[in-house]
Amino acid sequence: MPDAPADTAPDAAAAAPPRRSPLHAVHEAAGASFTDFAGWLMPVRYTSDLAEHRAVREAAGIFDISHMAEIAVEGEGAAAFLDSVLAGRLSAIAEWQAKYTLLLDPSGGIVDDLIVYRTGEESFLVVANAGNHDPVLAVLAEAAAGRDDVEVDDASDDVALIAVQGPVSRAILEATAGLETETPLEALRYYRATAARFAGQDVLVARTGYTGEDGYELYVATEDAVALWEALVAAGTPSAS
Repeated sequence: MPDAPADTAPDAAAAAPPRRSPLHAVHEAAGASFTDFAGWLMPVRYTSDLAEHRAVREAAGIFDISHMAEIAVEGEGAAAFLDSVLAGRLSAIAEWQAKYTLLLDPSGGIVDDLIVYRTGEESFLVVANAGNHDPVLAVLAEAAAGRDDVEVDDASDDVALIAVQGPVSRAILEATAGLETETPLEALRYYRATAARFAGQDVLVARTGYTGEDGYELYVATEDAVALWEALVAAGTPSAS
């Protein structure tokens, strides 16, 4: 697609409203403060930074990170393809294992840091930072162009991402009504993932995160995000008794 004329591009960019998470209405109802991040209007706090920091360190916190980019890479050549564009050998990781890695451009420069999950023998989920969604997708799509053994599909608009982080995060997930994991959470090692179901719908549950505490990230269809969020919050809310 040709670039927009220089004299109209700034106005078009300025007029574009920030995108909203599938959970935006939930955050508004909870009194969240919002910030514009990488073109998304995202909740930054509900009460105070210190209180929420302590909650994650001492118990658990729940995060909406649905602005992250999710890109599916599939096909009989998917593993070899990712080996050619990422730092490290993705072909060496087992199914349902995750790897922190770097996406490289043809000159070896770093495009973005990523987490990649191997969800099957010939299927991977690449998770990129929201601000680098477009360049990451462009590099992967260009590298895959002309190949008939790999398909790159941007799934970002179809996936919401919820993180539950903190020392009691496992107990919260285990108490969440309607959430069933194929691998018991007590057996799920760090940087591993498992297929799961919530209210009859597919979810990917991964023992990953960036908080420095133990925790999980849950990939769910956008239309199921509110129900899953509310179930997680209910499971993690201390009983009044």
